[in-house]
Amino acid sequence: MPDQASLRYLKLEAKRRRAAGEFPTLHDAQRAIAREHGHLSWAALRDAIGAAGNEGHAAAQLRWIAARFDGAGEPAWPAPGEDELREHFSGEFLAAIPPDRLVAMITGVAAELRGDVVITGQTPFTAQAQFAGRLVRAVTETRPPYRLTGLRQSLLGERISDPRTAEPPTSADGPVPGALRAQAADAAARLGLAGLALAGAAAGDEAWAAAAGWASLERAEPLRTSHVFPAYQVTMAVTAVAVLCLAASGRLRLDDRANTYLTGVRLADGAVTIRDLLTHTAGVIDPAGLSAPAVPDLESVTGPVIACTGKRGPFGPSHAGYAALGEVIAERTGLTYQEAVTRLVLRPLDMGHSRFPATRPADGDAGYPPVTEYVVTAGEGFTPLDAAVCVFPAAGGLWATAADLVRFGLGWPSLLPRTLTAQAGRPHARQPNGIHVGLGWAVNEPARLIGIVGEGPGSAASLLVSADGSHACAAMANRQILLEPIAWQAFTRLRGGPAGAETGDGRGKTSTRSE
Repeated sequence: MPDQASLRYLKLEAKRRRAAGEFPTLHDAQRAIAREHGHLSWAALRDAIGAAGNEGHAAAQLRWIAARFDGAGEPAWPAPGEDELREHFSGEFLAAIPPDRLVAMITGVAAELRGDVVITGQTPFTAQAQFAGRLVRAVTETRPPYRLTGLRQSLLGERISDPRTAEPPTSADGPVPGALRAQAADAAARLGLAGLALAGAAAGDEAWAAAAGWASLERAEPLRTSHVFPAYQVTMAVTAVAVLCLAASGRLRLDDRANTYLTGVRLADGAVTIRDLLTHTAGVIDPAGLSAPAVPDLESVTGPVIACTGKRGPFGPSHAGYAALGEVIAERTGLTYQEAVTRLVLRPLDMGHSRFPATRPADGDAGYPPVTEYVVTAGEGFTPLDAAVCVFPAAGGLWATAADLVRFGLGWPSLLPRTLTAQAGRPHARQPNGIHVGLGWAVNEPARLIGIVGEGPGSAASLLVSADGSHACAAMANRQILLEPIAWQAFTRLRGGPAGAETGDGRGKTSTRSE
């Protein structure tokens, strides 16, 4: 359970950390672990785990939504007021989606919420459930009253009207484990994906890849393993490794102030360090729009001073913070960000199908074929998105194949000394969902994983890597959807363990996004 490890695991962890000399007594180690998990004492942590029982807090909140909105739309049904909603949704959630809008959104799908709530995966503070053809994911606070901080939904395949998704074409490259080729086709059809690519490898082995579905529905172009997808926030891990390469060569220091290395644009908070930017704890705020037809000049997006109006210290995902790191890379190498990262990371790891295009790659490019990105419309069919790229190449500008992401996941430690590799995979900050953050990676210590996910308006990606670097698996799709459960099942099959339900059991969770 990544969001709240089992009590047995935490007891062993406390003993291990005391034996390693981190704490003078077992009590001190237990108290530190409790605080890392959002509780003031070991007793409070123990009670929270026990209170979760067989059904976690997030699952209970989903059941409340289903029960409370059971009569929505009927004349006598009383809609919940703001006070009642604040008992179940956090203040941050209701600031992003005001109460009136939230009630309207849930009421619009209320008919589908009636009947049984099928919980398909959960931890104490996260849950996934199926509601009549919709997959719903919920995240709660880690402290009482355990209100919802995130709620996302997507249509399952049974609700997608396009018949081409029912029996998707498939292709493969390399030694694909037998079950995984079928898994790709089944997941693409069941989850309603235009196309899905899976790839994986064990350390020292050739990466395999499997593809199912369509790169372009309009052109009836089957998806191949050579098609490239936008990797969005997965790009951040690549940027972080490039920064660590510069640190290894002495061209920067992680605890130096970032403005020391910035000349074109500056951070509003001069105290922010390189490490703060890597761990999303700098308080850097994103602009309103993160995509455009072509990559613009950074200053035209952020202005000459990048805003830092968030609170420094707590985790807050920031694309603009990674854009600042991209500028640092350019300043320290004398190259563009794209050229520098290609030399530092892509080329040494043989990521030959990965690039940072200034505009969406052209259809028909045989050497670098792109997928078409899709959204599912109200009519429950696929609509292609207009061509766009991320305005911050260092945060979301990478386009890659799933196999190239696996090469990156297995190979990045070879570019760095062990001390920096260890720092990158060590927890530095804690997200509200309980997952820790390292330097560019999400860190799931109970599952012994590092990873990162990326989502854009019409695509998604997930990369999981064993903490010991022995295995890596990637999943990519040309529709926005939660891919971590798909990557996790492929990862467990690759590693030789039991595979959880494809809709997710939470163990592979490595999210660094806001729900």
